[in-house]
Order: sequence, then C-alpha cells, then structure tokens
Amino acid sequence: MFVKDCMTTSPITISKNTPILEALEKMKKLKIRQLPITDKGRLVGLVTERELLTVTPSPATTLSIFEMNYLLTKMVVGEVMVKDPITVHPEATVEEAALIMRNNKIGSMLVMADDELVGIITQTDIFDAFIDFFCIRKAGTRLVLQIHDRVGAIAELTEIIKDMNINIRGLVIHRKANDVVHMVVRVSTIEPEPLVKELESRGIPVISCTIS
Repeated sequence: MFVKDCMTTSPITISKNTPILEALEKMKKLKIRQLPITDKGRLVGLVTERELLTVTPSPATTLSIFEMNYLLTKMVVGEVMVKDPITVHPEATVEEAALIMRNNKIGSMLVMADDELVGIITQTDIFDAFIDFFCIRKAGTRLVLQIHDRVGAIAELTEIIKDMNINIRGLVIHRKANDVVHMVVRVSTIEPEPLVKELESRGIPVISCTIS
C-alpha cells in the first residue's frame, strides 16, 4: 500500500494572512487538525491545531480578556506556521511514511508531487491502513505462532493453512531473541480448533488464538 492509496486528496488550504481564530474555526467546522498554507498556489507552510491553541498570552500578562482577544484577532497563521514542513511523495509506502512521522514526532505530512500539493496523510490514515492490512473489520481468527527463523518457514505454514482450505488475510513477523520469531497470522475461519491442532501436530506452537 502506498501513500497515494490512503491520503486525503485535494486538501483544504489557507493563506498565510488568515487570522488564527478563523483558522481554528475552520478546523473545528471541518473536524481536521492541520491546514496547509499556500501562497499563489505554492506551498509555504503548515499550521496545526496544537500550535494555534498554544498561541496565547502568558498567564502573567496584565492584559484584560478583551485585550487578549483583540490581539488574537490581529494575529495571522503566517506568524506561527511551520515553514518548509516535512513532505512525502505519493509513491512512498505507508510504512515509509509511518517511519518518517515517528522519527520526526509529527502527526501528519503533506504529500507533494512535482512541487504540487496533492494530498495530506495523517496518523489516522496510517492506523486505518494497518487495520486494512489485517482485515480486522472482517470476522476471523488471529493466531500467534512461534517459529524458528529459517528458509521455507513461511512456505511451510501457508501450505498447511491452504490444505485446511482456509484463507490467510494478514501476516506479519515479530522478531524475538536469537532465531525465534512470532508470526502473527489472521485467517478467515472463526472455528480455528482443527487448524490449531494441525499446526501443533506439525511442531508449530500456537502462542495465542483469538476469534474476532
């Protein structure tokens, strides 16, 4: 799955002269937490709800509430925006996007292609993508198997499941110590007992079995 498959296309943008309160109101109305900032069609920055909410006078200020509100109405997003925000290409993989966001501790990234803003991808989009990876919204069984990391281990497992006439909906490897891995497999059946018995009879321990 690529960024282009799960991003929000044609994101709503604002100008750098947009008042902060107006930007916050737009976010609230549209139920979004970030807005790209453009100038004559060119991306110049990004502003997030968190940044806007922190733009308030110090608690020690002597300004009245009316004076503070007046100042906020005069402040524009260009004063607090993130310049040169981190971006990603639409052909990047979802896991690449997740790693970039994790390493930079950000909740969203703008998607750029040939200097054109084509979308935005958020943490929620990535969560949804990984949920789709495992078909969690469809009934099935989640198995955690303990397997030695060796050539042919996955082929052997998939052959066993195929012979049981069961479909694999998702599979991921979690590496443990030494050459041991935990293989998380989501299968289509909601009656996993025969499969569990077959796996264990073949020397594949089933650490966990959850029907959902």
